[in-house]
Amino acid sequence: MKIGTPKEVYEGEARVAMTPESAQALQKLGYDCAIETGAGALAGFTDAAYEEAGVEVVKTAAALWKDCDIIAKVRVPNDTEMKRLREGQTLISFFNPAGNEKGLEAAKKKGANVIAMEMVPRISRAQKMDALSSMANIAGYRAVIEAGNNYGRFFTGQITAAGKVPPAKVLVVGAGVAGLAAIGAATSLGAITYAFDVRPEVAEQVESMGAEFVYLDFEEEQEDGASTGGYASVSSPEFREAQLAKFRELAPDMDIVITTALIPNREAPELWTEDMVKSMKRGSVIVDLAAEKGGNCKLTVADEKIETENGVIIIGYTDFPSRMAAQASSLYATNIRHMMTDLTPEKDGKIVHNMEDDVIRGATVTHDHEITWPPPPPKVQAIAAQKKEKPKELTPEEKREQEIAAFKAQTKQQVTLLAIGAALVLGVGLIPGMPASFMQHFIVFVLSVFVGFQVIWGVAHSLHTPLMAVTNAISSIIILGALIQIGSSSMLITLLAALGIFMAAINIFGGFLVTRRMLAMFQKS
Repeated sequence: MKIGTPKEVYEGEARVAMTPESAQALQKLGYDCAIETGAGALAGFTDAAYEEAGVEVVKTAAALWKDCDIIAKVRVPNDTEMKRLREGQTLISFFNPAGNEKGLEAAKKKGANVIAMEMVPRISRAQKMDALSSMANIAGYRAVIEAGNNYGRFFTGQITAAGKVPPAKVLVVGAGVAGLAAIGAATSLGAITYAFDVRPEVAEQVESMGAEFVYLDFEEEQEDGASTGGYASVSSPEFREAQLAKFRELAPDMDIVITTALIPNREAPELWTEDMVKSMKRGSVIVDLAAEKGGNCKLTVADEKIETENGVIIIGYTDFPSRMAAQASSLYATNIRHMMTDLTPEKDGKIVHNMEDDVIRGATVTHDHEITWPPPPPKVQAIAAQKKEKPKELTPEEKREQEIAAFKAQTKQQVTLLAIGAALVLGVGLIPGMPASFMQHFIVFVLSVFVGFQVIWGVAHSLHTPLMAVTNAISSIIILGALIQIGSSSMLITLLAALGIFMAAINIFGGFLVTRRMLAMFQKS
């Protein structure tokens, strides 16, 4: 079978669904690859690069659609492209099934199989195909770059001979994929970064990236965002009012605001009102990543950059991924390649459209003359989506009883281990001809093993830090004992000493190596 990628017809779209690198991976799956002339030019991929990768370069889009069994593209196909679909052909693309009823009906009538990349379920196994996250990651990073380009000041604070420069203050509203990417970019540039999300469980992620999470003084039983596909749920009117009040408090101090709050197939919630914009300082920048669905900011104009009367710049571009076309194309082409890997279990260049597979079924919107959207809930639910039952609150008496029972069980276990150990030591001591000096050393050995077990076994996994690795390395000072004994006249003692040196050496070198690697994780390159 042949997979082809046409040139995107949407004005200003620079991405391409196949790169020379992804084409080589697709060929290993048994597919022939084709691409329309100039399809990758705006993303920096020349026709010559495709030809070198073994891709056939086709002169016209019509010929490509006619000749290929599988079409991979980026944007939702227009009417002309939908007319080129044919019976049994597979289309892999963003498709917007919720707002593209006409396209669904056309694909059904044609008998084409359509896989909508935005419908890939958000489960662990499907992360490698999650094109929405790939593009959101780029959009969040690019939003910070666009903001910096229009802000006109440093992000990081500086003290120079010419004076002191305060750091920029950045607020990211929404800590999803795009929000976290924006937080990472802003903090790495040295800005003081704040972030807000209606899901308080993401606070730990935000703070781990060096930003400060904005909490509300409001208690409400929020629905777990993951239960709606990993997106934040709709909040109550009371929560929304508390949220807006907090934003009004923050607005005068913020230099850059990046809004990312958007749930697929819904209009963007208004989070940054006109009065908040008016309270911001001249030269401040707002980047609205929800502009395509109306925007989180009241004054956002889709696909435009405007400046308000008080000098606030509002950016409403809807093509952030396309502004980083080379990177976006590489990530999206990789998502397509992983989808094709799942569709080709035998790696023989033939699609197996398994509608029992959660990922394939979830992403398929038309199949075999039927509209299969919306899909049923995936059989494998995200861990975060599973409702966590609140632990039963115990009375003081019940807690006391539990503590006593746990203490008794622990004491019983320790007494049992001591009894077994004593019996073993006694058994060794009863062996005829056993020297007294050996028994002294053996008892010390047994006691040290017991004490070491009790100390190490009780350490929580979260405390196995570089310090523990260093401790392991230093504790291998016991290698000195083995070095002393290796010159013994007894072959058995020499063998055991050599074994001890070998194991202690692994502990020493391994401990320091692990320590170095773990510390490197916290160092900036």
